[in-house]
Amino acid sequence: MCGIVGYIGENNANDVLLTGLKKLEYRGYDSCGIATIYNDKFQIHKTTNRIDSLVSCIQDTEKSNIGLGHTRWATHGGVCEKNAHPHTDNKDKFVVVHNGIIENYIELKELLKDKGYEFYSDTDTEVIPNLIDLNYDGNLLEATKKTVDMLEGSYALGIMKKDNPNEIIATRKNSPLVIGVGENENFIASDYSAILKYTNKIGILENDEFAVLKKDEVSFYDKDLNKKDVAIKNIDTKDFDVEKNGYEHFMLKEINENSITAKKTLDTYLINGKLKFDINLSDEEIKNIKHIHIVACGTAMHAGLNGKYIIEKFTRIPVNVEVASEFRYKNPILDKDDFVIFISQSGETADTIACLQLVKDRNIKHMSMVNVKESTIDRMSDNVIYTKAGAEIAVASTKAYIAQVILIDLFGIYLAQKRGLYDDEELNNILRSLIEIPNKIQEVLEEDKEYIDYANKISNKRDVFYLGRGLDYYVALEGSLKLKEISYIHSEATQFGELKHGPIALIEDDTPAIVMATSKNLLDKTISNIKEIKARGANVLVLTTLKDFPSNVADKIILLPEVNENLSPLLTMIPLQLIAYHVTVNKGLDVDKPRNLAKSVTVE
Repeated sequence: MCGIVGYIGENNANDVLLTGLKKLEYRGYDSCGIATIYNDKFQIHKTTNRIDSLVSCIQDTEKSNIGLGHTRWATHGGVCEKNAHPHTDNKDKFVVVHNGIIENYIELKELLKDKGYEFYSDTDTEVIPNLIDLNYDGNLLEATKKTVDMLEGSYALGIMKKDNPNEIIATRKNSPLVIGVGENENFIASDYSAILKYTNKIGILENDEFAVLKKDEVSFYDKDLNKKDVAIKNIDTKDFDVEKNGYEHFMLKEINENSITAKKTLDTYLINGKLKFDINLSDEEIKNIKHIHIVACGTAMHAGLNGKYIIEKFTRIPVNVEVASEFRYKNPILDKDDFVIFISQSGETADTIACLQLVKDRNIKHMSMVNVKESTIDRMSDNVIYTKAGAEIAVASTKAYIAQVILIDLFGIYLAQKRGLYDDEELNNILRSLIEIPNKIQEVLEEDKEYIDYANKISNKRDVFYLGRGLDYYVALEGSLKLKEISYIHSEATQFGELKHGPIALIEDDTPAIVMATSKNLLDKTISNIKEIKARGANVLVLTTLKDFPSNVADKIILLPEVNENLSPLLTMIPLQLIAYHVTVNKGLDVDKPRNLAKSVTVE
């Protein structure tokens, strides 16, 4: 959440900062701002509008070669210009951009008030520049060190002093920050996608480390301000296609990339019909696994539920799927023969990172599935396998979900093969079916007119139900999330068997109900449940892969390609993504940047 870009070099800082902030829009924000230095004075512009509006704000600004930019997602204080970043101290000597949350800011604010400092914003961030001023004794790095020693919580910081246009200080704790190294120019950013236009040479700041950026050099320091060497890595830019390529929205582009994403992920791990995972886990350790915990948030958690079904079915290992924000606080029961799987698109999800640290502290075997190399979870994990979704810009995850489901299905089959407790021929049949998935996804994508027609019918509805059993219920959860997070229509996913235990009370005349029906064994029960909601007035759409699904049961049936039942979520999810997209377009809402949401949730 939030985004930081900083620049020092020979070019116009405003141009670099605006470009970087645009690349970070996917993270979500409700205000933004830029600070540069000219003639020992700050030039600061803020807005609660989109980044494009900053262009007119800064057009009369004097050219500067140093600056900091920020996109804010409100936590402390409402959405207004006074709360937008960057923030300065009372004497207007220091300017700060900050991602994270300062948990003891009230105590620090009182300390500063006692010393005569006043505050203009409602933010936790404003204590930081004033503490730097309090601690400043001629050395900005030392003042920053003294300041962060007083902070509790999380932070990524970019700091400038107005009479020193030759230096930016950066530091972080539990909030990501990278350093970009160029030719006579250097950068800071929340993630490297913001600066890849200028350099692919990246240094990663770890917790409690500092960096001092000048035009022609970057110096790194440990928590005690001892100089240290940090490896500068070359980032492969081919996975960072962040253009719309003719699509109206990033979300539509990314949905249409699902077939490509599926093929890339399969080609990486399924080679000549054989699964290959480069992980530090012996066959004996796999056979000794007693319990698996899958820990994730949001869409990644829904992918984990799919994994639970596959892993339990084929390995008979009990699997718990845990919401990361709950797992970390419940003192989880973990045994030496347990195995924990973490799933995160960004690799920067704060709650998931905290859970990973907990598992590492207990010396429990684990593995992470991430989409972004060199992310925090990637660097922390003993074992990592990568989804091959490429850059995902729209806040609502689509192709990353498909990649996660494929990857955890593959890993579940891999575990089953290693344990040798399930019929190899059936497992191989599933693998052969997976090879056909990219083409079948493409078939589903090409039927978009069906989804547009249905979206037109429900765009003005107040509530929508998503219903299914088994794997279909897990798809229902994700489909419901897609609709509510971008269209703001209330939706609810319910297991069909639970309808009569309460939710059916909400079904009334013309209530839209989207039913997933892909299990032959459950077909009769599903039909009975559909009749129950039809009797109460529901308007029912059925998404099914079953050719013999009766045509007279529902108001509309969309027949999807036949597929192995275990893989059905990879097809049924595509129409749900497109329906949510088209409903949102019909309502005239911002598809790629829904309100109140962020792509990468880097605070609790």
